[in-house]
Amino acid sequence: MAASARRGPYICGVDAAMDVVSGKWKSLILWELHNYGTRRFAELRRGLPGVSEKMLVQHLREMEEDGLVHREVYPQVPPKVEYSLTEHGVSLNAALAALGEWGAERMRRIGAEKVVVGTVGAAVPVRR
Repeated sequence: MAASARRGPYICGVDAAMDVVSGKWKSLILWELHNYGTRRFAELRRGLPGVSEKMLVQHLREMEEDGLVHREVYPQVPPKVEYSLTEHGVSLNAALAALGEWGAERMRRIGAEKVVVGTVGAAVPVRR
């Protein structure tokens, strides 16, 4: 599937990259799929406390359209759908690793390092 540009034309590579990861949940979806591998919708939702079903569906569709996520539908009753990262998604996740390190340092610097462990071991920063 060819990736599609929702905006474009872009003024630089950062602009193009931000178009793909824009939205609060996309980078967290990438992180969840990277850390836990193939996931069903309900597993993703449990791993991302606070995401609404509507927003998760919307982001997964956009990420599939952008070639970041593979959606596998199994022909069975009840229906079974699994999500996994594509090679393109894996490469984007690797590119985001440095941004994650920067964010972790920022959390330490501003005193937001205290975390609450949510479901499936997801760490949620506590804002002060």
